[in-house]
Amino acid sequence: MKPGASKTPASELSCEVCGLMPEPTRTRLTLANVAVMLPIELLVHALVVDTQLSYLAKVLVLTVTATVLVIWVAEPSAARVLRGWLHAPALRHRRRLAGAPALWRARTVLQDEPGALQKVTKALARLETNILSIHVHPVAGGVLDEFVLSTPGDVDEYQLLESLHLAGGTHSHVWPTTALAMADGQTKALSLAARIAEAPDELPLAVAELLRARVLSPAEALLERHDAGTRLKIPTAWHGPITFARPGEPFTPAESARAHRLAELAEILAHRPAPSPPN
Repeated sequence: MKPGASKTPASELSCEVCGLMPEPTRTRLTLANVAVMLPIELLVHALVVDTQLSYLAKVLVLTVTATVLVIWVAEPSAARVLRGWLHAPALRHRRRLAGAPALWRARTVLQDEPGALQKVTKALARLETNILSIHVHPVAGGVLDEFVLSTPGDVDEYQLLESLHLAGGTHSHVWPTTALAMADGQTKALSLAARIAEAPDELPLAVAELLRARVLSPAEALLERHDAGTRLKIPTAWHGPITFARPGEPFTPAESARAHRLAELAEILAHRPAPSPPN
């Protein structure tokens, strides 16, 4: 939580559309009204009782005066003077939400040079952001870095984008994510399948993330070498073969099967015919 977040004024709780404050609890509202009304009621009674009016007239004056004071003085005064106390539960709830950590996925293109990633980590650290995972994909003109970030609840998408931009990142994107981004292999594969279902072109990066591998360029893929199982080629009819490399860690049959199933999903969705318009 940023300094001063615990001193959020009650006025910030007002609705941006209608301008109304949240309804306080009945108990707090009753106590606030009693605290404001009691001194006024005592003063009015003291003034009226000492007059020479008849008993019925005194009752009538006290009733009318009390009603007017409650409607026009007591309730507005309680809402204004004791506003912070009336809305204290809502303020505490808001502060808890503001201080709760949020998870984000972020993607940016950096120059492939020493110190480029360090600039990004320093920029994110200024927002009290924790990098939970990072995956690097070589692309034309640099490297595409993908992050899973944990931030304070009051850090938004635009602040993250600005930090990435100031650190030298280009073509940056940020979107909310969930704990599934840090889940086990099977759960992660399902999460990436949902990502491919939304955008089939994400297949190469999604598989690279799943396998913790690097996507080889077509020129690199043509180079013959004894890979000892550290290369994996996925044929696709619509994209051409995609080759992944993970030096020092051979791909397992289960990983190969997951990657091929994701490729099949992307191919099915990429060639799905557009729905015909209703008659």
